[in-house]
Amino acid sequence: MRFFYVFQASQGISYHLAANLMGQKTKTIIAIALPIQILLVKWLSSYPNFVEEYYSNGIYPYVSGFLRILFGWIPFSFGDLIYTALAILAIRYVYKHWKSIKQKPFLFLKDIVVVLSIVYFAFHLLWGMNYHRQPINWKLGIEREYTVDELVELTQFIIAKTNQYQLELTGDTISPVHIPYSKKEIFAKTEEAYGNFAKQYPDFDYEHKSLKSSIYSVPLTFMGYGGYLNPFTNEAQVNGITPKFRLPTVSGHEVGHQLGYSAEGATNFIGYLVTSQSKDPYFKYSAYNHALGYCLTDLFYKDEEVYNALVVTINPGVKENFNELRDFWKKYENPMEPIFKSVFNTFLKVNNQKDGIKSYNAVVGLIINHRKQHFQQD
Repeated sequence: MRFFYVFQASQGISYHLAANLMGQKTKTIIAIALPIQILLVKWLSSYPNFVEEYYSNGIYPYVSGFLRILFGWIPFSFGDLIYTALAILAIRYVYKHWKSIKQKPFLFLKDIVVVLSIVYFAFHLLWGMNYHRQPINWKLGIEREYTVDELVELTQFIIAKTNQYQLELTGDTISPVHIPYSKKEIFAKTEEAYGNFAKQYPDFDYEHKSLKSSIYSVPLTFMGYGGYLNPFTNEAQVNGITPKFRLPTVSGHEVGHQLGYSAEGATNFIGYLVTSQSKDPYFKYSAYNHALGYCLTDLFYKDEEVYNALVVTINPGVKENFNELRDFWKKYENPMEPIFKSVFNTFLKVNNQKDGIKSYNAVVGLIINHRKQHFQQD
């Protein structure tokens, strides 16, 4: 009988040892897969036509649609809750296993690589391969380059439109525009604006809305971000405490990411087109005001004298909105913000956006050349 108990105990130990070895073997395979995945993505990035056809216009629309149906109906950011839960679990794991981590640091390092490998795979499958598709100017058949004269002409046009809608909405030239809608109404009107835009560009049809205010709007502000797309749940997250006159273009920008456009300049451009062609005058004002900021920044560096001459033609009410936005961001300035932006800048460069954060300003060239092609004088 005693022999039987000893035999049983040895069998139990053997089982747990085999299970542990099997687990470590699986982890090793997953960890080794990480560099293989990186090389595969790098190789695929050399074939943007392939990515465009088989991923961005093939697999991705089904993945994106499914995730928006799955999570879009939830009134809060489910992805933010997932991030919170994972962070808590990670801290709890380190706390509970700190002794074994110190004793076997290489096994812990392997666990980290395993997690990175899984995240890397999920990121590129669910959204990230869009970084390697054809750029939007290729899809629309427009150029990106422009002259200073063309920049001046666009800036004059945008100033005129911004002034026009500011006057129309306030009744005078000195009052800032305040959008009377709730965030929920802005999100619904963004969906309507995309529906209107899709009549001209069917590829931008937006079904199954999943546009939400981030639970972490305050931390996003401290980091200097107006919003983000959760690549794992496909929820478009908007910084909900951003001045409301800016929310329509931010919402349009994030939906552009949902539709598979990763480049920041491209989604700025999509957000501009969608909101400027909206039937709502508040959306139009938001579009032109947002575009004006990029035009003025670009013009300041290219011809400061002309910049100074044009700034005086902007209505005081429009300038008040710019001051409102400046004061908002200034209130949340902190020593960590440049670090967050540097990390994001590096992330963009690693993911096929060689200009990093500066790629946001590519919207100027896209607007100029789109207007040249379509003679758009709306």
